[in-house]
Amino acid sequence: MGVSQDLMRWSTGRMLSSAARHVEREWNLHLSAWDLNHASLPVLVLLAQRDHSQRELATAVGVTEQTMSRILARMERTGYLTRTPHGDDKRRHVISLSPTGIAVMREAAAPGPAEEMSTRGLTPDQVVQMRELLTLMILARPEPGDDDAPAQA
Repeated sequence: MGVSQDLMRWSTGRMLSSAARHVEREWNLHLSAWDLNHASLPVLVLLAQRDHSQRELATAVGVTEQTMSRILARMERTGYLTRTPHGDDKRRHVISLSPTGIAVMREAAAPGPAEEMSTRGLTPDQVVQMRELLTLMILARPEPGDDDAPAQA
C-alpha cells in the first residue's frame, strides 16, 4: 500500500491537523529570520493598525496575559516595539511598534510566502476550493462563549 493510500485512511481531522502542523513548522522557520514565530507576527500586524495594551493584544490573539507578556518581552528585546506608561494609569503600558518593527512587519507579513507554503501542490482551482471549504468550516464553529451559536452535533 502506498503512502497516499495510507493517508486516505486517516480521519479528516488527523489529516487537517497534520497539514496545519507542517505549514506551521515551515512558517515558523520562515519567520525565524526575523526572530518571530506564528504567535508574535499577529502582534506586529495588530500594532501596525494602532497602539494597544497588553490585555487588548492578549484578547485579540487569544492567549493569556502572561503568555502575551513573554511575547512582548521578546519583541521588545529585538527592538520591534516599545512600551510606555499609560497617561492615566501608571500600572498599564501603551505598546507601540518601533520603526524597526514596522519594517519587519512589512517584510515578515508579506502574503506571498505564506500562501506558497500553505497551497503547495495545489492547482489554482484547488486553492479556491480549499479556501471555500475552510471558510465554511471556520464559520460553522461558534466563538468561545457564544451562547447563541447553534450546537454542533
